[in-house]
Amino acid sequence: MADARSGSAGAAPVVQPCARCGARWAVQGKPLHWCPRCRGVLLSPAPVDAPAERRNYRWVARPPGRRSTAGSAQRRPASLETPRYTQIPRWGLRDRPPVAAVAQRGPLAGLTERLPRLLIATAIVFGASALAELGRYGILLRNRTRLIQPVLLWISDAAVYVFGFAALALALVSAVALVGWLADTRRAAFEKAGLTDPRSLRTLALGCLVPGANLVWPGVFLSEAARLRSDPRLLRVIRIWWAAWVLNGVMVVVAQLYRFADSLQVQADGVSFALLTDLAAAGLAVLSLWLVRAFAGLDVLGREETVSRWVIATSPAEAVIQPVRPGGGAPESAAADRVSPTAEPASPAADRASDRAVGNDEATTSNLENAEVLPK
Repeated sequence: MADARSGSAGAAPVVQPCARCGARWAVQGKPLHWCPRCRGVLLSPAPVDAPAERRNYRWVARPPGRRSTAGSAQRRPASLETPRYTQIPRWGLRDRPPVAAVAQRGPLAGLTERLPRLLIATAIVFGASALAELGRYGILLRNRTRLIQPVLLWISDAAVYVFGFAALALALVSAVALVGWLADTRRAAFEKAGLTDPRSLRTLALGCLVPGANLVWPGVFLSEAARLRSDPRLLRVIRIWWAAWVLNGVMVVVAQLYRFADSLQVQADGVSFALLTDLAAAGLAVLSLWLVRAFAGLDVLGREETVSRWVIATSPAEAVIQPVRPGGGAPESAAADRVSPTAEPASPAADRASDRAVGNDEATTSNLENAEVLPK
């Protein structure tokens, strides 16, 4: 009978597949361990058509052209040299600075960036308008007794109208810029708290620019942003600015009512009140600048604001300068303390003598000379 491993008539031949190159080698006698072609490991002998459960290996399908050859299947000998880089590696040595996130620019960003200069210019122009009103009031006082030249009147009227309209235009532009700054400040405060600003830009603009409503809503909008930052100083600044804002609004309304007066004296009073209104508007512009810089952590001059913190003193108070005691110093005072309680008290004359010696250079000098002579 023929060997079952070498195959018989009607039986499938027994082969050993190579685990590396996939060649099949017919088993003739004793099974082999290494592939004669690529020196790969030969798998266990099994019939060619043996099912998967009778094999201790499985076949893996490969795409065409991926079959390894004998030449490429040989492993390259390991190098005995120390691994090293031929040049400085750059895959992990680049310390690039983080790219700053581009801040979202609002529709009023152009005016918001120029807000401090706009407020300073507004304060200056309102101050000039107040000087023009003061000049007109002086002309009215002089006109009570003397006639005024037409050229001087024309100059006074031109100064009042030019500075008045310029101040009004700058105040309007500054108000729009303040709305843009308010929107940016609220957005930053809400984003830092992980929230979204519930008020849109249109709501802020209507609450800050509509007459009547703008006396109430700006303080509300600012207080909401300040409470998110938990800074009581900001709330104090907002209250001061809010009070000045309401006072200025009331003064503007009263100054407009003076224009409808028929009496010359009331009109003159209207000129003096317009002077006060311009000064109040200039002060309000300065307070607005203070408000803007307070939210940025600066003072009104743009300097870094220093914070004073008061703490509880834990150590007892110590005298820096020891009190001055009359007499011969510490030894004599210590000797006086050691006097027995039965000793007779000093006479009043001796007390008066010691009192006269204090601060008397001649008496002190004589005492020192006697102290030097006695030991001798």
